[in-house]
Amino acid sequence: MNFNGYLGDGSSDVPYSDHFSFSAAATMPHSRPFSSNGLSLGLQTNGVNGEAFETNVTRNKSRGGEDVESRSESDNAEAVSGDDLETGDKPPRKKKKRYHRHTAKQIQDLESVFKECAHPDEKQRLDLSRRLNLDPRQVKFWFQNRRTQMKTQIERHENALLRQENDKLRAENMSVREAMRNPMCSNCGGPAVLGEVSMEEQHLRIENSRLKDELDRVCALTGKFLGRSPSGSHHVPDSSLVLGVGVGSGGGFSLSSPSLPQASPRFEISNGTGLATVNIQAPVSDFDQRSRYLDLALAAMEELVKMAQRHEPLWVRSSDTGFVMLNKEEYDTSFSRVVGLKQDGFVSEASKETGNVIINSLALVETLMDSERWAEMFPSMISRTSTTEIISSGMGGTRNGALHLMHAELQLLSPLVPVRQVSFLRFCKQHAEGVWAVVDVSIDSIREGSSSSCRRLPSGCLVQDMANGYSKVTWIEHTEYDENRIHRLYRPLLSCGLAFGAQRWMAALQRQCECLTILMSSTVSPSRSPTPISCNGRKSMLKLAKRMTDNFCGGVCASSLQKWSKLNVGNVDEDVRIMTRKSVDDPGEPPGIVLNAATSVWMPVSPKRLFDFLGNERLRSEWDILSNGGPMQEMAHIAKGHDHSNSVSLLRATAINANQSSMLILQETSIDAAGAVVVYAPVDIPAMQAVMNGGDSAYVALLPSGFAILPSAPQLSEERNGNGSGGCMEEGGSLLTVAFQILVNSLPTAKLTVESVETVNNLISCTVQKIKAALHCDSN
Repeated sequence: MNFNGYLGDGSSDVPYSDHFSFSAAATMPHSRPFSSNGLSLGLQTNGVNGEAFETNVTRNKSRGGEDVESRSESDNAEAVSGDDLETGDKPPRKKKKRYHRHTAKQIQDLESVFKECAHPDEKQRLDLSRRLNLDPRQVKFWFQNRRTQMKTQIERHENALLRQENDKLRAENMSVREAMRNPMCSNCGGPAVLGEVSMEEQHLRIENSRLKDELDRVCALTGKFLGRSPSGSHHVPDSSLVLGVGVGSGGGFSLSSPSLPQASPRFEISNGTGLATVNIQAPVSDFDQRSRYLDLALAAMEELVKMAQRHEPLWVRSSDTGFVMLNKEEYDTSFSRVVGLKQDGFVSEASKETGNVIINSLALVETLMDSERWAEMFPSMISRTSTTEIISSGMGGTRNGALHLMHAELQLLSPLVPVRQVSFLRFCKQHAEGVWAVVDVSIDSIREGSSSSCRRLPSGCLVQDMANGYSKVTWIEHTEYDENRIHRLYRPLLSCGLAFGAQRWMAALQRQCECLTILMSSTVSPSRSPTPISCNGRKSMLKLAKRMTDNFCGGVCASSLQKWSKLNVGNVDEDVRIMTRKSVDDPGEPPGIVLNAATSVWMPVSPKRLFDFLGNERLRSEWDILSNGGPMQEMAHIAKGHDHSNSVSLLRATAINANQSSMLILQETSIDAAGAVVVYAPVDIPAMQAVMNGGDSAYVALLPSGFAILPSAPQLSEERNGNGSGGCMEEGGSLLTVAFQILVNSLPTAKLTVESVETVNNLISCTVQKIKAALHCDSN
């Protein structure tokens, strides 16, 4: 989870300045689509701003296109003298307007801010007014006038280019007409005989016919893109077409004259607020593939919306988990499969969850369409992701119609569940004002030679804006996977949707958005923290904790980001996975050979009880050898949610005798409805003192260890209980993953010994036994 400006270098006191802006009350714009380059968790617009903008635009047009002066609208009041109030035959004199020009320094500062942010919010405008000694209305109207001026300049430039191209086309058209009046034979140079058609011209006619058919197909795809039907078949002898959405003519497509010719297929769409150009730049050989991608994305979007809007009998609530699950028989009769037939040995899981999230629709859409932000929003679920190809970036400067080809590695924090690698299309569409949908669908069915152990059927979310910056999110997960690759301990967990289902995605989204909101709204160190921490110190600690947790998850799931080598040792337990790698020239890790040991076990205690035990520093000595057998003291605490269990802490182990030295442990804990994580690492005392003072955390070397806790499926609890009487179901069971990363040799060139592997294996086994003994669990 990258907090961007909040976890930056500490040079700015304004967190998230590059990507995030928050507001306690957010509403959506009503007149035109909102374009944002970053994530915005709150938008503030109102009718007054809109009226002021329209007034400035009208005034600028009345000036004949002259440059807009840097004047304040609040000072443009009409002044009337006392003589004008007298009654008589003499008509009142013409009213004069007073203009207050800004100083050169004020204009320079305003221009500097305008380059960074053309639409400042109310807080930024108030800050500018205080710094520049201006009225807030003056600042507001200056930005409105400056945006109008910029728009006018751009329109002038575009009009000049279009006039040049128009003159060029007119000249070419005249030359072609002249050539048609006096046809000449290309062989002899004399007048051509009527009816004579050269072989080259015949080929050109055939190619022209093919291009017309291709253009008709593009028109049809455009109609699907916008959810409208074309008004007919259009044949235009050019590869560039202007399709105007018929706002006042029945809602169909109206055909305009062709614009400039393009080398690659291109079309423009008018959506009532201006022309939006959609470029499909691809060689002819790739155009068919991209058309198939678009057809697949449109079919997946249609299926997702229908599934999200329907209830029973398509969706039924499970009596075991209480989750909303898909009725597969009803689905098979109501929908046609868009990804092909199910592969042999594959099983399916599908679930739906609805909840309120403290993020607006535009911000969530921007996050999902950006692969890096998407991974940061779900740090423990996505180990790696990338955007393979941007087929369409959207229309009108928004994400409406954006289509990306992406690849992701989805993980469950256990060495017994392999990472899911999926290549899929992600398609975004705006269905109404403040209503968006984002759908994912695997491309196995249309890409030759593509097959994987997991297939993503139409999955995604519908987002609808609500009051106070919240959104109503309906999340659907529909997946087919090879069950034979899953350990039997986790098969019930996956089949009921607890592992990769909609409930887990929704819980992670709600927790992360709450975390971002809390961190943004907190300006001072929480009262629970025994040691005061500066704002820059909190940023550095959170950045270090994020790196620690990411490394922990990568070690548990053997992420491809880290080059792990699996070891097969005869004395190691079957369910314990041992891996090794070399750490060289990495300032965030000690150099040498790093050993990773991880295992998963079933525990007959509830996840909440297990989490409270492992996260309690007073009980840490019952299982952690790093505590030196003594109690631990919390030195610092940074809350990341309303529940203080979601936090980053700094613990100190007290030495029990003079021969031992005290040490510090950095710990991050998080819990939601889908699971919990406790990650920790010993850290150097001088290094942590520098971090707490705002120093760079990238040079703090650490190796993380910790626990991942998942709720056990009801079927699993009954199986472990043996008689199905519900003894374990009443309390609930947990699946506990224990993982350690240990430096076994400080020389990267050294060879790994069997004794080192056995020592780590004994450490992980001893830790599990201590936890069971402390919680009074049975040995079986």
